[in-house]
Amino acid sequence: MSDLDADYVVVGAGSAGCTVAARLSEDGARVVLLEAGPRDWHPMIHIPAGALHLRANPLVNWNYYTDPEPALGNRALHWPRGRVLGGTSSINGMLYVRGNPADYDGWAQTGCRGWSYAEVLPFFKKSENYAGGDPEYRGRGGPLPVEDYRTILPLTHRFVEAAQQAGFALTRDYNGAVQEGVGYSQMTRGGRFRGSTARTFLAQARRRRNLRVVPNAVATCLGFDGRRCTGVAFRRHGRIEHVRAAREVVLCGGTVNSPHLLQVSGIGPADYLKSIGVPVVLDLPGVGANLSDHFAARVTHRVKDAVSVNQLARGAPLLRELARYVATGRGALTFGVTTAMVFARSREGLASPDLQLLFTPGSYEPGGYGRLEREPGMTIAVCLARPDSRGTIMARSADPLDRPAIRPNYLSAAGDVGVLLAGIALARRIFAAPALHPYSAAETMPGADCASEPALRDFLHRDGTNLHHPVGTCRMGEDPMAVVDSRLRVRGIGGLRVIDASVMPSVTTGNTNAPTIMIAEKGAAMIREDAKAAKAA
Repeated sequence: MSDLDADYVVVGAGSAGCTVAARLSEDGARVVLLEAGPRDWHPMIHIPAGALHLRANPLVNWNYYTDPEPALGNRALHWPRGRVLGGTSSINGMLYVRGNPADYDGWAQTGCRGWSYAEVLPFFKKSENYAGGDPEYRGRGGPLPVEDYRTILPLTHRFVEAAQQAGFALTRDYNGAVQEGVGYSQMTRGGRFRGSTARTFLAQARRRRNLRVVPNAVATCLGFDGRRCTGVAFRRHGRIEHVRAAREVVLCGGTVNSPHLLQVSGIGPADYLKSIGVPVVLDLPGVGANLSDHFAARVTHRVKDAVSVNQLARGAPLLRELARYVATGRGALTFGVTTAMVFARSREGLASPDLQLLFTPGSYEPGGYGRLEREPGMTIAVCLARPDSRGTIMARSADPLDRPAIRPNYLSAAGDVGVLLAGIALARRIFAAPALHPYSAAETMPGADCASEPALRDFLHRDGTNLHHPVGTCRMGEDPMAVVDSRLRVRGIGGLRVIDASVMPSVTTGNTNAPTIMIAEKGAAMIREDAKAAKAA
């Protein structure tokens, strides 16, 4: 394969990019996959519990930060994003959550043809290999291993019991027929190791000679012939190189990098691009708009008379867990970030859940999820599952290496705060239930003295944080603000698609890795269908 020629150039080897590149290479097409980061050599990537050590690791993480957020006391929030083969699927908490059927039916109702739940379900099934569940909903034999937790601490069982006592029905499979209720977490994990898209989709495709993976290659600009995208310029080892796409360029850089690359290449809101010195190729005002992310508040309790992750993470218990992991592939080193969850409605009359309550038999130091407290604890993260607040991601300058301005505008929509307040009340109800209450010494966050609505609102603005699920900045649709059409083609430009979380019109009800992989599966199928149709014509 020529260094400068391919049928398809895929930019970004993350959750979407590895999937797209693997599928496109199945037909013998020449595929070049560019990744800004290194190969996934870091050992902490592959040990599930190593996720905590990757949250801010600059070797594999973009470590973005938002601009100061007005509604959060002008705090700048950390945005971890994978910069390594596998992208964020190599550093995330490994939760496999498809979302609610209403999410996709809502997309279809807003003009995204072909994206209803019934139409996306086959692609969820195609991607996964899950041993349990109803075969009407779950897939077997796909590249992506999905497993239940191998080791479950008793506190998690008590949480599931307590949630039922608090009025939430048990759902055996929240990725099956019924999402709503309380259920145990599922993970993208193959045996003892993380199941990133690099170690699943891409690993299976790497033996094909028609697929070339280029790490440490930072895309800097798209190339055009009139209104057709013809290739990509990228920086590697201190010099600029080029790769030409005979058929299509596919952006899979994610919610931050895909709109940024479009903007510095001249595709975006024309007046803004001119103001930062970028020559305009196409006025497309929606590029960088419609940013949406899950926002959350933690309710934390000090634990008594039970073992939490905190005790297992240091000293002699950690050495025992290391030995257990090596010998059996079980124990605390197989943990992700959340062991069970509740999907709930904040009020009556809603068609589907708008809250996700994520339980962890552990607790973290204030300010983030990176460091466990020394004392034993347990946490329910109250997540705003369907936020109304919207923000932007915009290039600061014409320099492609200058990081974009990230302005999520968290809690800017009045209704979002009300949903979170309802979620805190539900979390407290679960902690007070007979199955869990005996193991709580006290509520440490927000604290028992934080009871009034004004105090709780202040807590949300002061201590609330994001869950790192940004979407929407290259929104799919058929209206003037849409960036891509229903087949994920950039509107007004030939030979260019975006296939990643940025195309979601709205964030799904739950973690976004599984929906992103589904989008990649469906997007790759669309490309192959269109190529066959063009050849037949």
